[in-house]
Amino acid sequence: MSSLLALTLAATLAAAPPPVLTLQDALTQARKENLDLKAAQARLRQADTASRKAWSGYLPTITVGGAIVRNSNAAVIPPGPLGPEPVVIQPLVQRSFQAEARQAIIAPQLWAGIQAAYKSERVAELTVEQARREILFGVAQAYYGAAAQAQAVTVQERLVELNGARAKDTKVRFDAGTVTRVALLRAEQDLSRAEQDLIRARNALASAKLVLATLLNVDSGDFEVAPPPEPQVPVQTETEVLVQRSLEQRADVAAARETTELARINKRGVWFSYLPTLGVTATYRIANAAGFQGSNDIWLVTFGASWTIWDGGLREANLTEASAKIVEAQANARKAELTAREEVQRSQLDLQSALANRLKAEQTVELARESQRLTDVSFKAGVATYLEVADANTALTSAEIGLVAERLQASVAALRLLRSVGAFEARPLGSDLKEEDVAAPVAQPLPGATEQHPLQPATQEQPAQPEQQPAPQP
Repeated sequence: MSSLLALTLAATLAAAPPPVLTLQDALTQARKENLDLKAAQARLRQADTASRKAWSGYLPTITVGGAIVRNSNAAVIPPGPLGPEPVVIQPLVQRSFQAEARQAIIAPQLWAGIQAAYKSERVAELTVEQARREILFGVAQAYYGAAAQAQAVTVQERLVELNGARAKDTKVRFDAGTVTRVALLRAEQDLSRAEQDLIRARNALASAKLVLATLLNVDSGDFEVAPPPEPQVPVQTETEVLVQRSLEQRADVAAARETTELARINKRGVWFSYLPTLGVTATYRIANAAGFQGSNDIWLVTFGASWTIWDGGLREANLTEASAKIVEAQANARKAELTAREEVQRSQLDLQSALANRLKAEQTVELARESQRLTDVSFKAGVATYLEVADANTALTSAEIGLVAERLQASVAALRLLRSVGAFEARPLGSDLKEEDVAAPVAQPLPGATEQHPLQPATQEQPAQPEQQPAPQP
């Protein structure tokens, strides 16, 4: 009985449908498990130690040490004029212990180093935030591609089913002598071609799922993708409004600006190296040899100042290098702003083109659907030939696959616009970017958008799926 139950459970599990993955599930999984994102977060934790390292040079330093020395001879001053007791200058086995504390009092170069460390941490935060946005954008793009490929597979499966019915009907008609052998061969060729296209579409879908599984750090692509929501972005928003939003919200632009400020701080640190430094050192020693002082322990406090008058021209060379780095950082910051502006404008143009192409594709599908319906009616009436029916079916399938591709291009173009403006998976730049568990909204509404969420299903009526036309009866 137990064996039968085990076989029944195994059969039930084997027949269970694969899990369905939504866009939100994919982004949530990527935030937790994406390997590139984990590596970026590890780099951020490494950079987070810069300020502690910089402060270590200004905070107190305490060192202790001890030693045991076996001398070849002992040195002892016998009792006499120095005292009634013998004085041990060098014991045969000498034991000593020392503790020392150092504290910088005035160190101008360290001041700039601490400030630069905090600024470098900020640059690292912004860089990792930009990497996080790019990684999650790649996940969303891969998800939309897999969903579009799944729709293409559905269209191809419908075409194979329709061509199979047509081929059977043509075979019956051929046996009855009402159609020629050319029509039968054409029907079989159409069915074979549709089956080959279905195999290619399924393989492309499996490949897209593997890419998505790799981004999600999943071993297998055995899952289904749910139809993703269509991004809703305003098309008629002023370009300058979006550009200004981009310059304020993009992490790469903010990182380039912070890098420029970091270069200025580093140059300030070079100027501070011309100033003197002052520090204090406290030392305590104890040994088993009293020495001439007659005491086994001593302590001392030293105030020391250091001022480098000439270092062979090193500081002058560092100043020249720091000035050049400021110019380089300013150029990179300007380039980042121009790149943001260019991406916003190009994304707007691409979105307009994609929406226009999608509209034309929807119209083409409607025309192809009506043409296929009229051709099928004519075929039933004996007016149209099978070749005309096959051509109408092929045209309808091509139009449907073209509509799937254009919808994908429109969705990806909308995502690119959200990304270029800094509204896709964007956490506020003023928040704690080191916090890994804080999830940002998938897409923030853009200026000029309606109250509808940017990644909610569209409110306008979507074109209906084409109905499968039945095969004509012989």
